[in-house]
Amino acid sequence: MRLNPPMPPMSDPLITLSDFHGQPALALVSGDGARATVLLHGAHLVSWATPDGQEQLYLSPQAVFDGRQAVRGGVPVIFPQFSDMGPLPRHGFARGLAWEPISLEHGASDALAVLRLQDSPATRALWARAFVAELSLRISGQRLDIELAIEHPAADADKPMGADVQVANAAMLGAQAASASALKFTAALHTYLRVADAANIHLDGLQRLRYDDRVRHTQQVDMAPRLEVAGELDRNYYDLARPLVLQDGPRRVEFTQQGFTDAVVWNPGAERCGALADMPADGWRQMMCVEAAAVGQPVSVAVGDCWIGRQTLTVLDTDPPSDAAGHIQSARQTDPDFDELDDTDDMNDTDDTTP
Repeated sequence: MRLNPPMPPMSDPLITLSDFHGQPALALVSGDGARATVLLHGAHLVSWATPDGQEQLYLSPQAVFDGRQAVRGGVPVIFPQFSDMGPLPRHGFARGLAWEPISLEHGASDALAVLRLQDSPATRALWARAFVAELSLRISGQRLDIELAIEHPAADADKPMGADVQVANAAMLGAQAASASALKFTAALHTYLRVADAANIHLDGLQRLRYDDRVRHTQQVDMAPRLEVAGELDRNYYDLARPLVLQDGPRRVEFTQQGFTDAVVWNPGAERCGALADMPADGWRQMMCVEAAAVGQPVSVAVGDCWIGRQTLTVLDTDPPSDAAGHIQSARQTDPDFDELDDTDDMNDTDDTTP
């Protein structure tokens, strides 16, 4: 079930083009009071507030809005390469390019925006593949849905590129550089959640999952009852099959995902945070990254097909469940389509210190 049905014109008064720190943006306002702002630069969601006016995402007060480097905070879109796991620039190029606003919609209880990025001479200079990426954002009450769709067009012919780019792409592309084969990439929604104090939060749902610890350069299985922040934290968890729930004092936020097979959790901790130019020294206390990701194995999309990945955040008001089964039940109550993602629907339904 896709997020983006047919849309009304952009002249709708409740969802307008706006200016955010000098950058063009879309301002979403749902009839129930939920609000969001997404930049055209990188299709970067920089704000999401629930109807009570509470901001749910972390945005660094020292973030740079120059239209070139990635903005620190919000939800950067990572495509077609996660981190430094390949020959492309760190975290790929999607977060550093201007996306096209495609459609906007609002209703009494929700608002929706869709943005698109297609291959261009700039992207083909780095990655010689044709693609169409669409990001759909939907806000409604206590819930945020973010959907990334990557289409592999049939017209993926050979793309000319210089010798240096051919060498750089060889490790990632292999035979793809010479023929219209499957489109392969890694991707993530790099969600920065605002928290009261990261030193006092915990994340449930990662138990017994295999992970790579990118700080200690080890591979382990997480046997801890819950994940807490104690210094720098940077882990790739694989084969996530249940919701995650972050406890932040009395507030709880549930993370569910579809299409994305993995999860990344990141907090720079005090020492590394102090070295980041676009983040205050104590900024690590106000944020926690819980990312929907496809990083363990590259996504492979055949010619003419489309891959869809979605992350849903829900601010919960109920008492915490007693076990992981309660988390799963909560997700199903929140989203009846949690186990049903239809990939057959059509497309209409920087800063190198960033981890």
